[in-house]
Amino acid sequence: MASAASLLLEQTAASVSSWEKRVATSPPKAAATFRTKLASSSTWLDHLVPATLRPYAYLARIDKPVGTWLVAWPQMWGIALAATPGRLPDLSLLWVLAWASFFARGAGCTINDILDRDFDAKVQRTKSRPIACGLLTPFEATLFLVIQLLLYIGALSLTNTFCLGVGIATLLLVFSYPLMKRLTYWPQAYLGMTMNCGVLLGWSAVKGSLTLADIFPLYSSGVFWTIIYDTIYAHQDKKDDVKAGVKSTALRFGESTKSWISGFGVASFTFFLLTGYTANLAGWPYYAFLAASATQLVWQIWTLDISRPEECEKKFESNKYFGALVFFGILTGKLVQ
Repeated sequence: MASAASLLLEQTAASVSSWEKRVATSPPKAAATFRTKLASSSTWLDHLVPATLRPYAYLARIDKPVGTWLVAWPQMWGIALAATPGRLPDLSLLWVLAWASFFARGAGCTINDILDRDFDAKVQRTKSRPIACGLLTPFEATLFLVIQLLLYIGALSLTNTFCLGVGIATLLLVFSYPLMKRLTYWPQAYLGMTMNCGVLLGWSAVKGSLTLADIFPLYSSGVFWTIIYDTIYAHQDKKDDVKAGVKSTALRFGESTKSWISGFGVASFTFFLLTGYTANLAGWPYYAFLAASATQLVWQIWTLDISRPEECEKKFESNKYFGALVFFGILTGKLVQ
């Protein structure tokens, strides 16, 4: 694996060194689009990452860490739920799976951009992505994808064989998710099943096995939660999605979005309550944090204006706090168990 990774790194380094030349030779509109993105950006990434590596950093969405949080929280939930009552979860496992989340999220974004490059070029918000605007080729992105997958597998190999197997199996969902928006108006449900496999990873990293009766309620809670936040996210692009022929729950629900996601919110918290019951989280901290997370979700839905893309983005990003509240609820619930 080490020699393969070294070869891939060498090949990617060679392709990285040519990106500035491609700016000069790529279609003027595409190059200008990415130059505008770089010029108007003021994130830490632009100050710390060399210009030659920035297309890859943007491809992995390193400048938008909320996605990594949304991948990581279900894994952290699973670790906390599987922890020994009265004791903190294994901090080394939290650290290892945090890195696995980082690499998995980057790989997911990369495969998404490879498959959706033609769609992305037609959407205002995504047309400046490196592949869509022509500054990275699909081949270069694929090399980068393989490196991220090797790093993801390497991180999971620090847990146990069973967890590694679960992690590799979930890649089938990661790779197929981008295709769902072509086939169904419910890609957000498929994303929910994909993102919340982290619950399975977290649990199996601790236990070395899966007990579906113990984790199914928490997994289901996460699936419904994902449908909520990704429906809100999809409302940013609904006009362009119609033109591009992309399907989403935002288009399926339309003006009834608040009613739909309110129903999914009720379903999510029903399963969170069931999680508390099946895991014997009888102490008050779990339910106190659960009430706080419910308040946060009610705020999202109550104040949501689906006609304002910037408002949808703000609500979407706030879900990193929702995930944290649930995590601390499970954590403190296990400590007082």
